Amino acid sequence: MFNLFNLSTIRGDILGGATAAIVSLPLALTFGVASGLGPEAGIYGALLVGIFAAVFGGTPTLISEPTGPMTVLMTAVIASLIASDPENGLAMAFTVVMLAGCFQMLFGAFKLGKYITLMPYSVVSGFMSGIGCILIIMQIAPAIGQASPGGGVIGTLTALPDLIGNVQFTELALFAATLAILFLMPKKWTRYVPAQLIALIAISLASLYLVDSDDIRRIGEVSVGLPSIILPSFSAEQWQTMIVDALVLGMLGCIDSMLTSVIADNLTRSEHKSNKELMGQGLGNLMSGLFGGLPGAGATMGTVVNIQSGARTAWSGLTRVIVLAVGVYGAASLISTIPLALLAGIAVKVGVDILDWSFIKRAHRVSWQSTLIMYAVLSLTVLVDLMVAVGIGLFVANIIIIEKLSQSQSKQIKAISDMDDELPLSKSERELLNQGKGQILYFYLSGPMIFGVSKALSRERAAIANHKVVVIDLSDVSLLDDTISLSIENMAIEAMSNNKTVRIVCKLDASKQKLISMNKENLLTEDMFVHSREDALNQAIEHLND
Repeated sequence: MFNLFNLSTIRGDILGGATAAIVSLPLALTFGVASGLGPEAGIYGALLVGIFAAVFGGTPTLISEPTGPMTVLMTAVIASLIASDPENGLAMAFTVVMLAGCFQMLFGAFKLGKYITLMPYSVVSGFMSGIGCILIIMQIAPAIGQASPGGGVIGTLTALPDLIGNVQFTELALFAATLAILFLMPKKWTRYVPAQLIALIAISLASLYLVDSDDIRRIGEVSVGLPSIILPSFSAEQWQTMIVDALVLGMLGCIDSMLTSVIADNLTRSEHKSNKELMGQGLGNLMSGLFGGLPGAGATMGTVVNIQSGARTAWSGLTRVIVLAVGVYGAASLISTIPLALLAGIAVKVGVDILDWSFIKRAHRVSWQSTLIMYAVLSLTVLVDLMVAVGIGLFVANIIIIEKLSQSQSKQIKAISDMDDELPLSKSERELLNQGKGQILYFYLSGPMIFGVSKALSRERAAIANHKVVVIDLSDVSLLDDTISLSIENMAIEAMSNNKTVRIVCKLDASKQKLISMNKENLLTEDMFVHSREDALNQAIEHLND
């Protein structure tokens, strides 16, 4: 429900929301045009996602609207669905947005918010930088006064010679002037007026009064009526594709929003409610898709501007929606005159900002594995497919992490038959082990034992044949996964089949029950388990003396 209204912050909330609305307008128009759906889709997305995320979200100062990453992915979804079904493709694309919102609400309902951002940084960095590159490349055609050649990044790069050969220098000049304003404007000025708004006004006026405006490509008429409902549309054969697209779009929105929420927390010294935020984002995207709007997420630029202007509660988000709606519906005729080259310049600036410059600049200082993953994910994102890039990146990164963890944990497996100063045994336990005179093989494991350690455990099993008693010490094991449990079971069964006595030191009842329940032939019995090392060693000595 509503975040608490606080009268003491109302002035800052109104100022923050109004300022965020000024930033939102050019971006909403830019993303709407860039997606191919038109400026209306960007406006509807900014209004609908913004209001529902503000009311039902869990980050009071978060500004939610269409973002660069969401727009890039949505553009790819639209292109693929229209190509497969020209008649219903657009309705299917909006259905994907609705489904993405439903997935986000499910993530929130199942309290998965805290797990959303548990991804290797190299993968996130490569993915976001790849999206930034896509956004920049897709602006080449409008920047030089040409219609998009279609075919995404590959289509644009393939058509590059023809695009350059037909360049419209007037529109290229407008594009360059837009970039100059966005990159060169002093920061002290942008504290009061966003650079995007100055570029929007200045370049639009210049295109009308300082150059020959007849041949300049513009936004055109903007429909400012109430949005119509887009009913869900798909066939049984298209269901699987749409579910996958929606899951990827929903996950990207979650990551984008959670990362921005963390930024908001750092600026306001507060703590957001991640699961509640996912519910708000999901409801916003559901409503946006239902009324033909772009999908949205937490927007870093709008959120930072909002907070820096004094906002502290969700009323800032509501204020932004009201101001944005009044501005759009009151200036629709002026919006129609905005040059597409101007919007291309704004989109390029967004793409440059999305690039993870902090990682790119220090890539040579981090491990070569992380650098390789980052650039591989970036390349796959740009040249192949967004989902393929993330999937391969996560797979490779997790394999490397598991390998490093396994190598580290393999050192925590020791098999000794006499006193070892590295083992955490008391004086009496050491004396008992020495009384075994080399006939007790003591396996010591510690820390989390995952499947990657099973090879190290198997290597130590060769020593079983030379001893009469095997003691497996799990008292310092914090995690025992299924693979290691099976390895321990196999070790115990192998020892017993060779007439060895086996004792297992296990303090955690959960680990004990796992080992017993996984043993189908009931070869591991209750009497094999003891709660202390001393008990295990005493029983081992008694067996040797029998």
